Amino acid sequence: MEVCTVGGYEEVGKNMTAVKIGEDVIIFDAGVFLPPLIKLQEEEHRQQAYSVKKLRNIEAIPNDLILDKLGWTNKVKAIVISHAHLDHVGGLPYLADRYPNATIFGTPFTLEVLNSILEDEKITLRNKIQKVEADSQCMINKKTGLKLEFVRTTHSTIQCVFGALHSKEGVFFYALDFKFDNFPTLGQPPNYKRLKELGKSGVKTLVVDSLYSGTDRRTASERIARNLLEDALSYVRDRKSALFVTTFSSHIARLKSIVEFGKRTNREIVFVGRSLNKYVNAADKVGMCPFKGKIRMLKYRRQVDSFLKQVQKDRGRYLVVCTGHQAEPGSILDRIVKGQTGFHLKKSDHVIFSSSVIPVEINLRAREKMDRKLGKMGVRVQTDIHVSGHGGREDLRDLVEMLKPDHIIPAHGSQEQEKPMIDLATTELGYKAGKTAHLAKNGDVIKIK
Repeated sequence: MEVCTVGGYEEVGKNMTAVKIGEDVIIFDAGVFLPPLIKLQEEEHRQQAYSVKKLRNIEAIPNDLILDKLGWTNKVKAIVISHAHLDHVGGLPYLADRYPNATIFGTPFTLEVLNSILEDEKITLRNKIQKVEADSQCMINKKTGLKLEFVRTTHSTIQCVFGALHSKEGVFFYALDFKFDNFPTLGQPPNYKRLKELGKSGVKTLVVDSLYSGTDRRTASERIARNLLEDALSYVRDRKSALFVTTFSSHIARLKSIVEFGKRTNREIVFVGRSLNKYVNAADKVGMCPFKGKIRMLKYRRQVDSFLKQVQKDRGRYLVVCTGHQAEPGSILDRIVKGQTGFHLKKSDHVIFSSSVIPVEINLRAREKMDRKLGKMGVRVQTDIHVSGHGGREDLRDLVEMLKPDHIIPAHGSQEQEKPMIDLATTELGYKAGKTAHLAKNGDVIKIK
């Protein structure tokens, strides 16, 4: 078993891992790194498709050319997408063409999101695409017994799975991204029973989401965020003030709670923004959008600007759910704050951030600027009405104790963010740094013996 840590081992994004067993290679995830992409869009004042060469030059997609050097590229049999976030699926439209013989596996929601990206970018893939359900299995190579399993887990979007690759060399387990939510507000809890069974049968290698491995906590359930939202919206009583709520477009469970509690404000709920439209429609297509009939959605700029002029005239009539919680250039909230629409925020208007700031420099700086502008306007801001989708140190401890892997490789963060996982493994769980606990960089190859 050889593991190539292609991307996502030195940054929060462009996640991609390749595993070679015998003459077969399986790829897990193919995401984008959003900060350079956002910076490029800001500099060029546009949001459109870019060439693969351009994306490689700005390091927005994984450097999978390492697989050419290793002689692995033509051996890729399958690409597993763990969930629908762009840092896991967003690079696939640009990279899949290099692996035409690989079948792409994903849950129905994940593949609906992939299809919408392909449509937007006008890209057609040659690959076979196969929908899989959580807690199912699929044979990859009957001769060698190579088999994929998709284990149900929870995160900040729906239909997320862990990938387990079964082989004669043992099980390779891919745990990006997750938290252990025993009380999800949409969907089922993680499949703890299967995780424990895999631990008893023997897991060779665990690649694990270690973004918050240095945080001493067990990440709270989405049920807590639901309560926070109920409380936050209960304070909006002034029918003369505008009300905006922003969150992750892919967080379908959070959007469901916003709609349910938003109805109590007796305002018309309107979703504005392309990404919100994309994820809500994908959830609706797989039967996991119970609030679709209770909202109005606007996608195109002319529609949005015309609507915002209506909000300007009748501020208390609407609850506007919009993009822009990271202050992304060109997002709806960014344009509103910069005065680029027909709507102008004023004192006592409400903005609720049902999100946290993704801990990368460009996001932190952008939100700091936005927050200062909102403060100067006298806007009433509620921030961090949110719980994370990533497990803390105690979630990671639980996962390791259930799976009992021989080797651990932290992923999904900078080296500094991943080091606490090595510390947990070596000081508390019996692993040895460099021997059974591996702090990898992008492009490393780890041979598991």
